[in-house]
Amino acid sequence: MDDKNLMENILLLEKGVCDLFLHGTIESSTDNVHQTFNSALNSALTMQDTIYDKMTEKGWYPTEQAEQNKVMSVKMKFDPQMQ
Repeated sequence: MDDKNLMENILLLEKGVCDLFLHGTIESSTDNVHQTFNSALNSALTMQDTIYDKMTEKGWYPTEQAEQNKVMSVKMKFDPQMQ
């Protein structure tokens, strides 16, 4: 397993952690539990962003710039105020 595959796996796992913490935050029955999950979620999102940034620096996670007309089309589709 090379570094790229390892980082892809770490990123995938971190995204899964974020998903679990998000659901924990949404489903919490008390404020204390909610705050604990929310704090863990924010930490996990920060870690996910750091991993993504490192992968981007290495050229392992290329992104494309979206065309402005496509962005506006999606905004208009989901934002009733723009119609």
